[in-house]
Amino acid sequence: METVTRASLIEQVYQQVGLSRKESSVLLEDVLETVMEALERGESVKISGFGTFAVRKKGKRAGRNPKTGEEVPILPRSVLVFRSSQLLKAEVNHESPEGYAGYDDD
Repeated sequence: METVTRASLIEQVYQQVGLSRKESSVLLEDVLETVMEALERGESVKISGFGTFAVRKKGKRAGRNPKTGEEVPILPRSVLVFRSSQLLKAEVNHESPEGYAGYDDD
């Protein structure tokens, strides 16, 4: 199984869009920066046909040290969550998504 990296994404943009490697790099970095800034502001980022990134707030709660059983406070924090679209789920499972007119079954 292969891991998708920034470099591999830049290469894909370069090959498929026709921008130079430098332009492809700038484009990808700008998109990622825009997504990160929106998430930092607490906004959701929805990419149609892919999914939604959102920040969820978790409150203070009690946890337990698994070794000692001692109760430990877990401080409030923000976590990043991703919810995949039905289209992405169908693609990953090699299924035909219901009701999606743009799906091409090749």
